[in-house]
Amino acid sequence: MEKNQYSIFETELKVRPDDIDMFNHVHNSKYFDYVLAARYEQMEKFYHMPMEHFLQNGYGWVVRTAYVDFKRPLKMGNQIKIRTGILTINEKGCRVQFEIENAATKKIAADGWFDYVLIDTSSGRGSRVTEQMIETYSI
Repeated sequence: MEKNQYSIFETELKVRPDDIDMFNHVHNSKYFDYVLAARYEQMEKFYHMPMEHFLQNGYGWVVRTAYVDFKRPLKMGNQIKIRTGILTINEKGCRVQFEIENAATKKIAADGWFDYVLIDTSSGRGSRVTEQMIETYSI
């Protein structure tokens, strides 16, 4: 996977019973939830421009494309570390890379990236990412 020039941040979560599918593994859709939960926390904690800032100003981030490479299953009770970071950011949007590590084994369970576009929440249409946003998230 391409490496980024920006900071990578880490969030820890624990796999919950409602994350488990009929095969006794974490359901594939939950990996998206883990990354989105980590980004939500990291936007506030590290960038100091949380999702609420965007919403209060009439903007929102929407996933345009997502790529996940599932490497190893996660199971109930696993402690996981989700590392994310901006890979690219410009006026059209950003690409956020991620990896999810099983904390006990130190092995990557999944990695990949999300392409986000900024929308105007009143119209639902795409919006340009401002220079202030780019500067704030380019750490």
